[in-house]
Amino acid sequence: MLMAAHDMYGTVLAQMGNPTAETPPMADKMMKMFRYFTWFIQMSGIAAITYGGGRFAWEKWGGGSASPKMVANAMLGGATATSAGTIMNAVVGS
Repeated sequence: MLMAAHDMYGTVLAQMGNPTAETPPMADKMMKMFRYFTWFIQMSGIAAITYGGGRFAWEKWGGGSASPKMVANAMLGGATATSAGTIMNAVVGS
């Protein structure tokens, strides 16, 4: 009985064709949105590091220690965003 089931499934699977890959609907618009989102993340990271550098200069005369943490968080966020893009490219592919 198991051999008959195995033969039947083998015959059915042999008759199935090799499916061709096709892009999903609206894939081009989603990729455009991802590109815009990537640019937004990059620009916000640059702005955060620039703002943190300005805070370094301001705190030189006024005291405080919030700017090193701010710059470290911006760099950590940039590293996370960069690795997320790399992982997505590896999974989705270009």
